[in-house]
Amino acid sequence: MYKVAVIGKRSDVLGFMALGFKVVEAEDTESARRALHSLAKTHEYAVIFLCENFAVGLEEDIAKYSDDLIPAIVPIPSAGSDTGYGMKAITEAVERAVGADVL
Repeated sequence: MYKVAVIGKRSDVLGFMALGFKVVEAEDTESARRALHSLAKTHEYAVIFLCENFAVGLEEDIAKYSDDLIPAIVPIPSAGSDTGYGMKAITEAVERAVGADVL
């Protein structure tokens, strides 16, 4: 069975532990990059959520996995970083999946 992981600052990701997600704390973009590649190469994770404050700086890294079936790397909004990047990424993913904007 595949797993789900989330990468971000402690304050953004701690709550995901209650859902049974693998939580990886990252303090900067470089540590988030290392965590992303480490999780992806295991082929154990179907979805890796990445807080938007890191996703913005890791667009090229995320693109490397865009054609792979797993993992799906999904930027999510993070506390204190309301750039709209995470919500935009979620909206685009939903549009690709269902063919229409349902949000």
